Amino acid sequence: MSDDREGRSGAYERIRSKKTLQEILEVATSFEKAARDFYADLVPKVSKNLRYLVEELAQEEQQHFDLFSKLANNPDIETQIHDLVQTPVEDRRFSDYIQLPDLGDNPDDQSVLQYAMGREDAAMKQYRELAASTAPGPARDLFEYLANEETEHKRELEKTYYQLVHSGGV
Repeated sequence: MSDDREGRSGAYERIRSKKTLQEILEVATSFEKAARDFYADLVPKVSKNLRYLVEELAQEEQQHFDLFSKLANNPDIETQIHDLVQTPVEDRRFSDYIQLPDLGDNPDDQSVLQYAMGREDAAMKQYRELAASTAPGPARDLFEYLANEETEHKRELEKTYYQLVHSGGV
C-alpha cells in the first residue's frame, strides 16, 4: 500500500510541477499588472532623483501587460493554450512578487531600487526558463523577448543602485 501511495505522490508532483500555458499567461499578466500599478502608485512618492526611472518602469510594465494580453487573444496559440509547460524553479518567487510591499508614503531610494532589482531578477529568470520549456511559437518568442528586456532593466537598476550607494547619488 505504501508503494502505491508513493507512486501516486511522484505522479502528483510531476503534474503539479506543470501548468497550462493559459495558467502561465494569467500569472504573468497579473505579475506585470501588479508591477505597473505598483510603480505608477510609487511615482509621486519617490525622490525626484528616481521619479524618471519609476515612471519608465511603470510604462515598461504596461507594455509587458499589453503584450501578454495580446498573446492570450492570439489565435495562433489556440492549439498551445492547454499544453502543459514545466513550471520554472523560480515560480514561487515570481508569484510572490504579485504581492506588493508597502514602502510607505516616503520610500527611500535604496529600498525602491532593491525591490525593483529583485522583481526584475525574478522576472528575468522566470521568462528565461519558460522560453526554454515552451514549444516554438509566439509564446516562446514573447518569453525570450521579455527575458532579454528584464535583463536590461535589471542592469540599468543595478547601475543606478551602484551610483546611489557607492557614488553618493543618482
